[in-house]
Amino acid sequence: MDPIDRKLLNLIQRDASRTNVDMADEVGLSPSSCLRRLQRLRKSGMIERIVAILNPAKAGRAIKALVTVELKLHGDQHMRRFLDIASAEEAVSHAYAVTGETDVVLMLRLHDMEEFDRLCDRIFRDQNNVARYFTMIIIRAAKEETAIRI
Repeated sequence: MDPIDRKLLNLIQRDASRTNVDMADEVGLSPSSCLRRLQRLRKSGMIERIVAILNPAKAGRAIKALVTVELKLHGDQHMRRFLDIASAEEAVSHAYAVTGETDVVLMLRLHDMEEFDRLCDRIFRDQNNVARYFTMIIIRAAKEETAIRI
């Protein structure tokens, strides 16, 4: 990967709707050379996918919460089972197995607190191996970045 690839990756992360001609002009390439580079970056897996980022409030999911989960039983099988249950929930946007005292961290995008209450009933029940969970409602985001600086 050279400096031009890095510039292209930074450009496409900020706004993937830009035309190939626009990006080529900005990095100093012909449109055909720019297109070949982008295709190579996609084929190599460096560009995993291209998505649209929605405004959560306008999409009806204005409440954002982080939930840390401690499991009763540990081990890969128990972790995978819980992550599968959590990942199947619409409101769960991110689910991570983590190190430390906490076993799982979930990021939620919720319609309202009633949705959160119903989700708690479904995934934090006794048969889902949850010892305890702690919820943090996000009141203000200081930074939410999707781009990875290259």
